[in-house]
Amino acid sequence: MMTKLMLVICLGLVCTACGSHASTTGTAPASPKTRGFALKPPVVAPAFALRDQDGRLTGPAQLRGHWYVVAFLYTHCPDVCPVIASNLGVALGRLRGLRVLAISVDPKNDTPASVKTFLRAHNLPPRFRYVTGTRAQLAPVWARYHVAAIAGPRPIVSHTAFELLVDPQGRERVLYDAQVQASDIARDVAALS
Repeated sequence: MMTKLMLVICLGLVCTACGSHASTTGTAPASPKTRGFALKPPVVAPAFALRDQDGRLTGPAQLRGHWYVVAFLYTHCPDVCPVIASNLGVALGRLRGLRVLAISVDPKNDTPASVKTFLRAHNLPPRFRYVTGTRAQLAPVWARYHVAAIAGPRPIVSHTAFELLVDPQGRERVLYDAQVQASDIARDVAALS
């Protein structure tokens, strides 16, 4: 757990604040087997259940048995979140068993309507689950995943931008920066399967 926390803190220091272009391309993978940072030992992804774009309770428990990626996004993001979502959409196209669990960092503006518009705009399939909630519901999830989310001038939200690859047993296996590519995820799923 401490290794994960340190990696998240390091990524947080160079995290992407939507609205600016912080680069993390100089990072090196922790293992020659993975493109991202291998989490050793793997830990179980923190549990929660929030409503997704279809009003269904969704969280790690509902995704057990599948590889999935956890991401923290918001629908009005002007730059990084759409890129992350598009890259994850490509990964979903390449890996039929993969799922995505996107967690809102903008409880005020990520309404069910804005989430559905975002998903349609990026051609994201139903395997891309985008959960929302109130600040009181989301803040504990952010804390469990070591995510900072700070509302700034409308519509900007500065937030920690990383993705976690979780295995079918619900264990966090690989941590990616905001520049993750579909090929990275595909290679890591193959290497870890």
